[in-house]
Amino acid sequence: MKVGVFAVVFSRLPFEQALDYIRSVGVEAVEIGCGGYVGDAHCKPAELLADEGALAAFRQAVQQRGLTISALSVHANPLHPNPEIGEVHKAYVENAIRLAARLEVDTVVTFSGCPGGGPGDRHPNWVTCPWPPDFSETVQWQWEAVMISYWQEVAQMAAREGVRIAIEMHPGFCVYNVETALALRETVGPTIGVNFDPSHLFWQGVDPGHAIRALGEAIFHFHAKDTRIDPINTRVNGVLDVKSYRQFAQRSWIFRTVGYGHGEEVWRDMVSNLRLVGYDGALSIEHEDGLMSGREGFEKAVRFLQGLVIREQAGETYWA
Repeated sequence: MKVGVFAVVFSRLPFEQALDYIRSVGVEAVEIGCGGYVGDAHCKPAELLADEGALAAFRQAVQQRGLTISALSVHANPLHPNPEIGEVHKAYVENAIRLAARLEVDTVVTFSGCPGGGPGDRHPNWVTCPWPPDFSETVQWQWEAVMISYWQEVAQMAAREGVRIAIEMHPGFCVYNVETALALRETVGPTIGVNFDPSHLFWQGVDPGHAIRALGEAIFHFHAKDTRIDPINTRVNGVLDVKSYRQFAQRSWIFRTVGYGHGEEVWRDMVSNLRLVGYDGALSIEHEDGLMSGREGFEKAVRFLQGLVIREQAGETYWA
């Protein structure tokens, strides 16, 4: 495995300057944002696809630093019921797939998306319980009338380009856990897999080691991000929480740098289980820790993960 980083955390830096810094701390792989909610500061697929010189320079900037691209990421909602958003996000996804093929990158990370609650709705509607019966009817309509047909079409396009789609299991979208991820994969086919981000699973009560074993070869990419569950706020209000991510002391949970939400034993168990299911890709650090600067959180995560990867490569086993 390689330690990598989701480079959007350094989107304020020019691309090559960001790459220089990333390489200087010993990281080997970069995941590059190219549209949607993560922005496209370092990579604008439509422009690169239209300009061979720019595309060559982009590729060279990565290669000459000895880095590899673990994935292109277009964190988007292509099923958004407002066409002014949904159609733009669909274009982001399609252009990311085309660009990945040109760069010989085999994985595009994105979200499953979430439609509205029915025809004519203009806002996404994420359902979290089956009753009253409207909710169950909404979920059925979202999957059968909107999501499956969209992803079947996109998966066919991706397969033609030799690219895999790694859906990040993320609450707020139709695919948010193992069950929903495998349901989409079973319906659409093996071009669809997952970007495994344990931070979104921890607060749902999921054991990431068990989830990794259940997903197996469906894991195409991995985000290294942690979550701290606040024991006081959670026992009062539960885990569903719509307060701002900036309200650190009031929330039931917050995102943290790896090792600051769960200890080394949990993380080495994840690494060991990833090896058991055959994953040998990047551990891509995604920094969303509001209690640390980007550089502080990133460098702490690098040191933490490098220790785990080195130990794994030395042949020691932590899974039992």
